[in-house]
Amino acid sequence: MAKQPHPTPMLDTLESGPWPSFVTGLKRLAEDKDMVVDLLGQLETSYRTRKGYWKGGTVGVIGYGGGVIPRFTELKDEHGQPMYKDAAEFHTLRVMPPAGMHYTTELLRKFCDVWERHGSGLIALHGQSGDIMLQGCTTENVQKAFDEINEMGFDLGGAGPAVRTSMSCVGAARCEQSCFDEARAHRAVINTFLDDIHRPSLPYKFKFKFSGCPNDCMNSIQRSDMAIIGTWRDNIRTDEALVRKYFAAHGMNDLVNDVVARCPTKAIQVKDADQVRTEPSISAVRFNDTQALEIDNRDCVRCMHCINVITGGLAPGADKGVTVLVGGKRTLKIGDLMGTVVVPFMKLDTDEDLGKLIELAQKVIDFFAENALEHERTGEMIERIGLATFLEALEIDADAAMVACPRTNPYVRLDGWDDEVARIAAKKQQNA
Repeated sequence: MAKQPHPTPMLDTLESGPWPSFVTGLKRLAEDKDMVVDLLGQLETSYRTRKGYWKGGTVGVIGYGGGVIPRFTELKDEHGQPMYKDAAEFHTLRVMPPAGMHYTTELLRKFCDVWERHGSGLIALHGQSGDIMLQGCTTENVQKAFDEINEMGFDLGGAGPAVRTSMSCVGAARCEQSCFDEARAHRAVINTFLDDIHRPSLPYKFKFKFSGCPNDCMNSIQRSDMAIIGTWRDNIRTDEALVRKYFAAHGMNDLVNDVVARCPTKAIQVKDADQVRTEPSISAVRFNDTQALEIDNRDCVRCMHCINVITGGLAPGADKGVTVLVGGKRTLKIGDLMGTVVVPFMKLDTDEDLGKLIELAQKVIDFFAENALEHERTGEMIERIGLATFLEALEIDADAAMVACPRTNPYVRLDGWDDEVARIAAKKQQNA
């Protein structure tokens, strides 16, 4: 039986909304874990004072320089002892997940059993870096937990100024939009740079992410220093039977408003079937006996919208490969950055193709290690030294597709902007 719970009036209010609360889950764990009882106490204090009370330190396992996130409490009583002693150490193990995030039920149960024995029982699948986050462990138990996890075939992920744990979507295993074997590419890259994950030696973190198509389900363009995104370079494929089936179910209104009007480059048009162009760049498919969709693939920017709406009726082309982008990241020194295209198209079918990708990745990491400033991400380094300098170092010729602008920032909220514009305009008029 766990210790008596601490009063948590502020955390309790988080359970009152319509959605499931993490507080409820923590309280369930606290029934058997004194560590979680004290964790709730410390968290309540943070909510009340609006201040965090965790500090870092040095905790690791034998042979590794990264993979464990140390967390020690700063909350002390008048005698200098931790106020919440059972949560005084609350370290996190970052474990590398399988490519494509494929698990068996048996494997997940083993993870839970290991963390029940050695940790708090709190697991996050998956952290922002893609790791299996085993949260809440004492210094004494870190090595014990890792030894069992390692016996299961898993390895610690990235922490510190190192190559961080990579992510790949489920891709070719289940998704018909997949344009390359994401899991194979992911595994090949990780196996190559394993030493750079375990032994931090870079100016700052470096992340790979693999998305099978331009839907970019891994958010690699915003979240990774090197994004490998599936694409194609021929025409969109069509299946007339499925397009007709879509039209029969949805009609002209949905076809025009949900497909044609939403094409960002106006590459799709509705035409009379006998007016459709026969140029090599044109994909055309009838949706009834007299009318057809005409797609000018020269204007297609692979946004995937039409393919997502008429799945199967429209599909990625047959000449598939990847686009490689470098420099994406979440906010740090100079704000959010999206990846910049450095290789518009690369085939990734054979071991030789994979070797070329790994060679490119090695060049990027080596240049980053030698030229980046401390605590500077790859994108910030490129902004500082210039894309031309970076491309010259990679021995890549500049290409018109290597555009950094125009881009949009997915983290900018637009609601309320009209009100703000009106307020500023009124203030200017008042001052005039």
